[in-house]
Amino acid sequence: MRKFAETCEAVAATTKKLRKTGIVADYLKSRTIDEAAVSAVFLSGRAFPAWEETTLQVGGALLSRVVSELSGKDGAALTAAYRKHGDLGAVAGELLPEKSGQGLGILEVSRIFREIAAARGPAAKSALVRDLLARATPLEAKYIVKIMTGDLRIGLKESLVEEAIAQAFGSGHGGELREVQRANMLLGDIGETLRLAVEGRLAEAKMRLFHPIGFMLASPIESPEEGLSYFTDAAVEDKYDGIRAQAHVSDGEVKFFSRTRDEITESFPELPDALAGLAQDAILDGEIVAWEQPGRARPFSVLQQRLGRKKVSDLMLREIPVAYLVFDVLYAGGELLIDRPLLERARILDELLAEKNLKHTGHRGSQGRAGSQGKLTFEGEQELSAARVVRAPVFRAASPEKLEELFAAAQARGNEGLMIKDLESTYTPGKRGKAWLKMKRELATLDVVVTAVEYGHGKRVGVLSDYTFAVWDTDKERLVNIGKAYSGLTDVEIAEMTRWFLEHTIEDQGFRRTVEPKIVLEVAFNNMMRSDRHESGYALRFPRIVRLRPDKSAEEADTIERVRKIYGEQRGKS
Repeated sequence: MRKFAETCEAVAATTKKLRKTGIVADYLKSRTIDEAAVSAVFLSGRAFPAWEETTLQVGGALLSRVVSELSGKDGAALTAAYRKHGDLGAVAGELLPEKSGQGLGILEVSRIFREIAAARGPAAKSALVRDLLARATPLEAKYIVKIMTGDLRIGLKESLVEEAIAQAFGSGHGGELREVQRANMLLGDIGETLRLAVEGRLAEAKMRLFHPIGFMLASPIESPEEGLSYFTDAAVEDKYDGIRAQAHVSDGEVKFFSRTRDEITESFPELPDALAGLAQDAILDGEIVAWEQPGRARPFSVLQQRLGRKKVSDLMLREIPVAYLVFDVLYAGGELLIDRPLLERARILDELLAEKNLKHTGHRGSQGRAGSQGKLTFEGEQELSAARVVRAPVFRAASPEKLEELFAAAQARGNEGLMIKDLESTYTPGKRGKAWLKMKRELATLDVVVTAVEYGHGKRVGVLSDYTFAVWDTDKERLVNIGKAYSGLTDVEIAEMTRWFLEHTIEDQGFRRTVEPKIVLEVAFNNMMRSDRHESGYALRFPRIVRLRPDKSAEEADTIERVRKIYGEQRGKS
């Protein structure tokens, strides 16, 4: 583990990508295959391979408590160290004492991680973590904690580990990196990918179902004209206000995964049966939305009530039915399809959903008329509880005028806007390019007052970059918090604001500060929902800072009355 930690330190010390790759490649070559395989997983910032459902279930509070006990430092010392580093691993490395006899092997750390994952209860986990960190040198503990928190932060993405594997174990014919990348995508296990590279068997990697692969991402556009500036013949779909989900289907088993690659099947127990009858193994891409008749998505605030639940009541199943709107297929019949053009994938998807075991009606494919909806259900399902799988309607547009017409129709149906896709595009997991575009217009913006600030992470360590903000409750003549945002300002603006907030702090809570309510921001958001999380009773979905408003005093910020009006208009559109 010492050599691993020293390698991480060397990687963190350089900004040069080729140098980082070379350092990792040299390290991997110097290890046994077993050590190199575990190291590749750790260097990707994980305790276990990506495809595994194993988790440590050890939170920051437990780790902080153990570091405090082992170091003999109190909470104030930990807070000061955290403010200095913005990273619990670095805190452990600074505060933990060095003693004789310390030092761990990397395979030993891997074994103990699995013991921690298998342990039940915080007391058992805490004892194992305490013993692990007590036996580690401070430098080893620094990176053990970083791995445990999933926050390696040494400027080393998994893509660079893939490059290092190709460099360390490639044959020199030039195609190794693509082979490594593809094998890792299929397997979800960079350690196993390394083993195949060592043995020259990368081409033997097979798709591992129930391991979500990266989602293809879309780039925002500002106008219909821009939407057709990258390709002339577009497939157009509504942009639904739900959650992106990947469905994996095999031998009657169905699981759903979110864009963060977390399994979310439990929140939607009625959906698996709607896909279990597929005649082929498949991976589908789509959107889960709250659904109502006749064929229409409801606002995200409705769907939100279903999220994160391990038990969904029969009442909720009836009152908040959902649909899975499928718009792509990534794998079917034993074949990965992501390298096929979208037009061909669409044909395969239509054929897949029309298998004889399932009922599929209403879809017009690329020639579909605006407003058409397809529905896929089991024969004999009762209407009240029938889960729906809908082939997302697809339209065609070759002019800005047609795009504007489709955009207006999508918003009239209560959807966010449009997805505009190149019919010739392949599916590129985890990448955002110009083959998929998204066109939407903000619901509204709010002028809000900053009430509290927090120190940032990563490149924003040491600056106050996370802002909690509020609107006015005029009846009670006070500010009520409604959200939090950390994106939208430049580094220069954040530095200037940090100086201001440090000088205008009301209460220093360590990592967080309440500040004089004088700074006004304009924030945009996707939609608004009722929420007990904030004092206002509302929350903003995906808030982001549009700009500072130095031209406005705090008294000119928006009120809770305007918030209620926006929320009412949003509901009226649904």
